[in-house]
Amino acid sequence: MLKGIAPSILAADFARLGEQVDAVLAAGARVIHVDVMDGHFVPPLTMGDLVVKAIADQVHEANAQIDVHLMVERPEQHVKAFAKAGADSITVHVEATPHLHYALQAIKAEGCLTGVALNPGTPVEAISAVEADMVLCMTVNPGWGGQAFLEPSIAKLGRIRELVGETKPIEVDGGIGAETAARCAAAGATVFVAGTAVFGAQNPQEAVKSISAAVGR
Repeated sequence: MLKGIAPSILAADFARLGEQVDAVLAAGARVIHVDVMDGHFVPPLTMGDLVVKAIADQVHEANAQIDVHLMVERPEQHVKAFAKAGADSITVHVEATPHLHYALQAIKAEGCLTGVALNPGTPVEAISAVEADMVLCMTVNPGWGGQAFLEPSIAKLGRIRELVGETKPIEVDGGIGAETAARCAAAGATVFVAGTAVFGAQNPQEAVKSISAAVGR
């Protein structure tokens, strides 16, 4: 089960990726978040399964997990490659496929934890017909780092918690720093993706510790 701070390597310095991953792991992060974008579902084009493969041993040797967030069209076509590369959890968007149930089954078949994501404009009820290990609530519009946190996300988190019950992990992604993470935690979130707030900080280790303290981790 995923929990705590999940630094997003989307905001990392890729010339020093191994070093930066080591730094946040040393600060106590036990989830490394990998944002995969295809230039179609969202405009930017980011990274593929080779990046997951490159950091998999490093992350797993630290007893941490790789959390892959597929912001891509027809994500079911890419599940096997990311699972083989070393993903521990794979999240797909409600909006990205007409075969959401099949996509989640494909993730489960590869031995990974399943996640289902909701864009800010997608109602909570969209996840009511599927079962996943985790729900990801986008707290910005997906596609770009450094966006401002969307305030309606707090109320939406409360509705998600009511729908999924008390024990299922709820992840938040977008505009997350110490202050917004604390408010999301109070609303029911348990996994906190932070990119710019961590890797854009002068000291990423201290940034991880600050966010962790804010959410009581």
